[in-house]
Amino acid sequence: MKTNHFLTAVACGSMLLCANIASAQEEVVVEQESITVSKPVECKTHYSSSWRDNWFIQLGAGVQSPFVENSDGRRRMTATYNLGVGRWFSPYLGFRFSGYYGAIHWNQTLTNSARVANLNLDFMWDMFNSINGYKADRVFSMVPYVGLGGTFVYDFRYNNGNIYNSHGTVRSNEWCLPVSAGLQFRFRLCEYVDFFAEGRASFYGDNYNNCIEGRPVDINISAIGGLTFYVNGRKFESYNPCDYLGYIDDLNGKVNDLRGQLAATTVALANAEAQLPCPEVTEVTEVSKGVPMMAAVRFKINSSYISDEEMVNVYNVAQWMKANPDTKVSVDGYADRETGTAEYNQALSQRRAQAVVDALVNEYGISADRLTVNGLGSSTQPYPENNWNRIVIFTQP
Repeated sequence: MKTNHFLTAVACGSMLLCANIASAQEEVVVEQESITVSKPVECKTHYSSSWRDNWFIQLGAGVQSPFVENSDGRRRMTATYNLGVGRWFSPYLGFRFSGYYGAIHWNQTLTNSARVANLNLDFMWDMFNSINGYKADRVFSMVPYVGLGGTFVYDFRYNNGNIYNSHGTVRSNEWCLPVSAGLQFRFRLCEYVDFFAEGRASFYGDNYNNCIEGRPVDINISAIGGLTFYVNGRKFESYNPCDYLGYIDDLNGKVNDLRGQLAATTVALANAEAQLPCPEVTEVTEVSKGVPMMAAVRFKINSSYISDEEMVNVYNVAQWMKANPDTKVSVDGYADRETGTAEYNQALSQRRAQAVVDALVNEYGISADRLTVNGLGSSTQPYPENNWNRIVIFTQP
């Protein structure tokens, strides 16, 4: 009924204004204000990802050699095997749990040996992404890391062990807490697989080989090579606030236009109310069709992922639909024609529209039969700027 009252008042006001146009005219001066940013915007790209993305599994093998008390001064290398699980939580920093298993030998003429099982928590830094900027398809990178861990050394076979247990016999195993550091060379094979080669130095107390003599710190050096498998690929969404400055300026202009229209309508309505009562106006029930709604969802290039910033607009549409339960909405997806073929853009726009519909249905409980999905590709460009057309627009069909 508010719509009917408004239309009645406007119609009445129009009649009265026309009747008095010869005797009096009013000039309406509207002072428009612009929305300004209070402090400079830092044009810095930020990256984010879901906790489900960027997990990896690492499989490798290599050699190791202990630097411990060694009577003949010679070093012996033995095989070691590696299994790791980790995640990159940004393009620059990550972590992994990395386990190693193998045997160590020392002394060439009189062989001493033991078996070693080791687990490390490593903190990793992608040097190239940090220094040269993030590139999703970077072929080569260097990754320094540091780690803390635990090592169980057992099955000693030696002739010079001198650490005894409470029973007066030489210990048969040792627990150690090493600190380690290393450098990994990473080679990208595809989106889901890397080849890696890395070296690690692990530092132990003097009990690593069950022998305490002059050396205060025992060291184990290892070299490992293998493959890293990314479970869901590598997915980092980028966001730069400067990408939206032009869009904000355009919205400022639209807001100022609406302010002017509102001020003019307020004056006309006040003049009409001053002349009440007005003739009764027949109720108008027709609603204009195909009118774009204010909310829209923007996307990054070649992406159908809804960022946290754009999810606010999806939420607003959901709340409006809940307040208007009889209204249906068309969800229209677009892509910019400057990137990709027409066929690819058609599929991309469809995925964008479907992603918004899935969020409305699954996140906010909107009935799917109230929504129509349209992938309009890049043949139609709603906006003059190419990057503005990576968008989903809501309309009333």
